[in-house]
Amino acid sequence: MSPLPLGKPVAVRGLRKIYGGVVAALDGIDLDIAPGSFCTLLGASGSGKTTLLKALAGFETADAGEIRVDGRDIGPVPVAKRNIGMVFQNYALFPHLTVHRNVAFGLEMRRVGRAEIAARVEAALALVGLEAHGGRLPRELSGGQQQRVALARALVIEPDILLMDEPLGALDKNLRQSIQIQLRALHRRIGATTVYVTHDQEEALFLSDTIALMDRGRIVQVGAPEDLWFRPANRFVASFLGECNFLPAPSGPGEIGLRPEKTLVGVRAERADIRLDGVLGAAVFTGTGYRVTATVAGRELTALTGNDDPVARLAPGSAVTVGYHPTNAMSFADTDR
Repeated sequence: MSPLPLGKPVAVRGLRKIYGGVVAALDGIDLDIAPGSFCTLLGASGSGKTTLLKALAGFETADAGEIRVDGRDIGPVPVAKRNIGMVFQNYALFPHLTVHRNVAFGLEMRRVGRAEIAARVEAALALVGLEAHGGRLPRELSGGQQQRVALARALVIEPDILLMDEPLGALDKNLRQSIQIQLRALHRRIGATTVYVTHDQEEALFLSDTIALMDRGRIVQVGAPEDLWFRPANRFVASFLGECNFLPAPSGPGEIGLRPEKTLVGVRAERADIRLDGVLGAAVFTGTGYRVTATVAGRELTALTGNDDPVARLAPGSAVTVGYHPTNAMSFADTDR
């Protein structure tokens, strides 16, 4: 298996998919994915992310719009002809075939020669660190190893784009984090254009070059993880991606948003540019510090403090100062939801 060429660019324009003549699963999607980048479709259940992935794969036919890969409209192209690698949450491995045969399957269907198949399968298994496991059956592997076999099977065909549908959802937390690290390193080595579906915001922030946050069949905001975190387009983005406190804007209509790590409370708030009177709710020890809640103007806010913060010694119901610096506040119009 030769090193994968730089992945192909993907352009989605005006994509619509309607179920039952009423519900728009995709409501005019526009999305550009740079060649070789890792793009995550992030959203809650029903947001349209999996439908968009299936449309890219060819498992769903759009009612309007087009999908272009490297400038080529793939709408009329059958699934088997799209040269797309797909990794599913449930692995979808053939239980009666060895790891080697599972990985070779796509090449056999393409009638690739035996010698080339053997070389490409060996290289694909080496990419995912399973070169010594080719003779085993899937049931003889751990969940994480099975997921890496599925990834090798998708990569061995040298796809134009790699599609991944909640691939780590069935793994426990520690294993999921380990595979995330491996997946990120692997993507950097192979440079395949990757479209990844998840509802896990931490996973999206860790893995992605670009995140497309979806809601009710639309893309609400697309950009680098830092853009969505520090410069959310609206209140919905700020509250979906991590925690966010909301307060009335100091002047004029609208609101400001504050991440808990930028929300100051107690002694730390006394030097803040903006200071507000609050009532302490609770200070819960988290190991790295305290998670503090306080009520300000009828709104409950959350702040993160250090292990030595004296606010943790105050009794619930105590008067406490809450503050922030305007440079850390995100402004939202009163219509942003």
